[in-house]
Amino acid sequence: MKTVDYHTLFDLSGRVILLTGGGGYLGTQFARGYAAHGADVVIFDIDEETGRSVAKTVTNEYGVKTRALVCDIADPDAVVAVVGEAWSEFGKIDVLHNNAANQSIGLKAEFAPYEDFDIRDWQQVVGVDLQGVFLTTQTVGRHMVEANICGSILQTSSIYGSFGADNRIYEGATFRGQKICNPAVYSTVKAGSEGLVRWLATYWAEHGIRVNALVPGGVEAGQSDSFKARYSARVPLGRMARADEVVGAAVFLASDAASYITGQSLFVDGGLSAW
Repeated sequence: MKTVDYHTLFDLSGRVILLTGGGGYLGTQFARGYAAHGADVVIFDIDEETGRSVAKTVTNEYGVKTRALVCDIADPDAVVAVVGEAWSEFGKIDVLHNNAANQSIGLKAEFAPYEDFDIRDWQQVVGVDLQGVFLTTQTVGRHMVEANICGSILQTSSIYGSFGADNRIYEGATFRGQKICNPAVYSTVKAGSEGLVRWLATYWAEHGIRVNALVPGGVEAGQSDSFKARYSARVPLGRMARADEVVGAAVFLASDAASYITGQSLFVDGGLSAW
């Protein structure tokens, strides 16, 4: 039997990772995690200044090559053009991590009751969180197939793509002064993106391209104390996640350590889905 150097299975040196939404709260941590394991990172973000700031920080901290590119992933022409630019500069893309997510216009619209949710806000979220996933996977996947790259594609999903929200935990909960809930559109796009993950896992399996979903539970990000307490009471580990605690699973799925894993949804939820 061949001796395996298990330590190197998590090494991403020489890999190029395209990370959408790389300037966001979780995206920043994903970029750091990939770079810490040796990968060069291409950051797609709609906010040019934020993307460049993260890219500069990651390069300074880890010495890898990074590039921030502005891309509206809901725009088919923009995706083709900017993915082409990234491929030309880096010579390949080994990993696509679809992490970008869009919200409604303003917190009040985002957390509006289902009966009052505006169709324009629904279309805006679907445009990025579902249509954008289709466009990026289609474009990058085509390049991978043509270049014979046995790549890895990751989708940041959510527990709400698999489970209905327990609305009791939102009683009296606020975020930046706004009463919050779990918007139906969020559950819809996450469930849809995980369906695409499973479909693509079988479709591109013959090319050695793995496709998986990363499914975080609630991540602490400035929610009110009442919400954090109610949510934590539902979790076996008794707390919300820190942003950095989601990163290890992403590195694992991107690396050769997960070479026989495809079509799966990896839950990082403190055990919430266990009961």
